[in-house]
Formats: sequence, C-alpha cells, structure tokens
Amino acid sequence: MTSEIAAFRKAVLGYYETSGRNTLPWRLNAAPWPVLVSEFMLQQTQIERVIPYWKRWMGLWPEPGDLADAPLADALREWNGLGYNRRGRFLWECARRIAGEYGGVVPDTPEKLITLPGVGSYTAGAVACFAYDYPAVFIETNIRAALIHFFFADRERVHDTELVGILEESLCGEDNPRVWYWALMDYGAALKKAAPNPNRRSAHYTRQSRFEGSFRQWRGAILRSLVAEGPASANNLAERTGIEPDRLYDALAALEKDFMVACDGGVYSAG
Repeated sequence: MTSEIAAFRKAVLGYYETSGRNTLPWRLNAAPWPVLVSEFMLQQTQIERVIPYWKRWMGLWPEPGDLADAPLADALREWNGLGYNRRGRFLWECARRIAGEYGGVVPDTPEKLITLPGVGSYTAGAVACFAYDYPAVFIETNIRAALIHFFFADRERVHDTELVGILEESLCGEDNPRVWYWALMDYGAALKKAAPNPNRRSAHYTRQSRFEGSFRQWRGAILRSLVAEGPASANNLAERTGIEPDRLYDALAALEKDFMVACDGGVYSAG
C-alpha cells in the first residue's frame, strides 16, 4: 500500500470513528433484504426522506416473499412520495424474482445481483458489500467526491476509470469492506457539505434537470392520482391533475410501456 493510500485510509477512517452515521436503520440491520430495499430507495433521494419509507416498508414486507405476495398497486401506494416511481415497480419485481428463483434469499454476489430488475453495477456492488461484506468495487456520488478531493485536487474532468484503481488498492487486505465503504461514503458526504462539491470536477458530472413542468412530474402526478383516488378515464385524469391532454396521453403511454399503469376499456389503473 502506498503512503498516499495509507494517508487516505487514515483520514477516512478517522472521520468515521468520530462522525460516522452509525444509526442509519439499514446499517443497524444490515441483513440482505433491508439493505436491498434501502439501496433502491436511496437512489437520487435524500437519506432523511428515505428513513420513514424504509421503516414502513420493512414493517409491511420484512422479507422478499412478503412483498412478492402483495399487489403491485400496494407497493406503488407505499412508494408514493419517494419519486422515480419506476424504482418501486423494480423493487416489487426483484422481490418476486428472489422469492421465485432464489428461495427468498437475496443473491450474495454482484454477478447474480445485477441480473435482478432495476439493479445496475452500483447497486449490485453495494448490496453485496453492505449485506455480505463482499469486497466489491463500486462508485457513487459520495465515494467519487472523496476520491477526487483527496487524489485529484488540481484536476478537472476526472474519469471514473481513474478512480477504480485507487478503490481497488484501498480495499487491498481490507477485512471489513462494509465498514470501509460506510466510512468512505460518510467522508464524501461531509466533504460535499463543507466545500464546493468535488464531483463538479468529475467527467461524469451533470446538473439534475428541472422537475417543475417536466415529463417526470406529469408521470408522477398521474400515478399519484390513480393510487390515491382510484381508476379513471383520461378525461377524469386531466381534470384531477390539470395536465394538458397531449401531455397527459404521452405520459400515460410511457407509464403503460413501463407497466406502471394498465388500461382496460379506456379506464386507467395503477399497476
């Protein structure tokens, strides 16, 4: 291990020892299913917003088989308010796959996890690591911030491929990858609050698009209406949501394509 990697590990673990977020519920209960649920919910969503949803979901569906037995409409209803509703459907589909193909046990390697609906390379690595202490190599916004801040202080357009080797070296000989990644993510999150976000110097950095008036907002409004107020025709949905007809039909078509809504005789319903 180089002296620079050693200094990095000392800084990260030192911060974690005094300021780590050890009370997060999915860290207190780092079993595979709770971890998988948390990773779906945390995508592009703040921790404070996720915690009450996660607790409610774990109370309703403590195991994959419990969610697999529930109607999709129930899952979408409980997801309502978290945003990016497609994640809720993917999580429901994951539960069905896990219950049907893996005996109700969440897979334990990135290679198996990535075959599940809605699971990409980050989620596969994170679940394997946090649930099974598997030494996966994965990058997300806080990890990226920590690495760029420490190793690329004077660089712009830093590519993730440059960070992978550093991550691999930092994991070398690590007996507890789970704790190392928790520490790394907490350190990066703190950096982003204390100074200009290092991720702005990443080659992958993009500003999030406006939500107000966006296609994503229309989709969410339609789904919320169907979940809260029940099935409706397109005309009724237009009245409920205030979305113009052309935009409404485009959003409905996209939701149908994603199997988020179904249409029977001109009446739309969730799931």
